[in-house]
Amino acid sequence: MSGDPADPSEPVAKEPHPNPIDIHVGSRIRLRRTLMGMSQERLGEALGLTFQQVQKYERGVNRVGASRLYDLSRVLDVPISFFYDDMPESVGGQRSSSRTLGGFGDSQDAFGEDTLNRRETLELVRAYYRITDVGVRKRVFDLIKSLVPDAGQ
Repeated sequence: MSGDPADPSEPVAKEPHPNPIDIHVGSRIRLRRTLMGMSQERLGEALGLTFQQVQKYERGVNRVGASRLYDLSRVLDVPISFFYDDMPESVGGQRSSSRTLGGFGDSQDAFGEDTLNRRETLELVRAYYRITDVGVRKRVFDLIKSLVPDAGQ
């Protein structure tokens, strides 16, 4: 053992950094959980996990397996594809004109990841979904769209 990192006889240590895809999936878990007003503890209870395990999923430190992703989609009431939506091409995402957004409205290409995670955005979405009258909620939605230039295009 020479100690030289370029020495091919040395075992290659696993990178300590989370995979970018795991980070993206974790951020989508956090986004949906937060939009639902659910704590990490409550999500953990629904999945049979501790809140620390939920934190590790959300940070991308722990990789989410297929069966856990299925459970998450049920508890968070989104299709599995939601966790991969809006993935940057540099991370492994593919742009598609028929991309679905998991029920969150029209294309959000103008929005960055930061916009979706801002407290103002989360509070607005939570307040919107607390409107129990479907007709009123539709009118609020139409009002907001009418206030934005070119929102109908």
